[in-house]
Amino acid sequence: MLFKRLSAVLLAFLAAAGLQVAAADPAAAAPRVLYYDASQAQEFVAAVNQGAQIWNSRVTTVRLEPVPAGRTPNIRVYADNGWPRTYTTSLGNGRWYMGREAVNEGYYVPRIAAHEFGHILGLPDRRTGLCADLMSGSSAPVSCTNAYPNATEAATVNNNFRTAVAVPAREFAWVG
Repeated sequence: MLFKRLSAVLLAFLAAAGLQVAAADPAAAAPRVLYYDASQAQEFVAAVNQGAQIWNSRVTTVRLEPVPAGRTPNIRVYADNGWPRTYTTSLGNGRWYMGREAVNEGYYVPRIAAHEFGHILGLPDRRTGLCADLMSGSSAPVSCTNAYPNATEAATVNNNFRTAVAVPAREFAWVG
């Protein structure tokens, strides 16, 4: 109790003297780094990288990085002729496919990439039909070019990785 009073008196004295005292903030936890391998994404490698950077620009508790040599990736990305889809094994781990069928129908490739990364980061499909909702997926119009998660989606991912919540393995498919 005496220590608290002395501290308060000292702070009041320093403030009266015109000095500012900054309180020490607890150090922010470093983001969890997830490594992805886009070597099998064929013509979509640039879009995969763009999707990762979109998430990196919107969340603080997790970071998506290309896998360095000699390291096992958390995420593998492939290209095929089907619909985009994701298979998660746990939060931050799994594989996803950039399906050419959605691309051929005119869906915006960076949006598809960011959407599929969203599944790996723990987000389900929402099918709201709104372009503003990244996780609305193919329910948004083909003309939608928004590839960024909304504030709620980003906050959910930040919370997922802040608390290390367990997300069960699931399959997510882009439905046309």
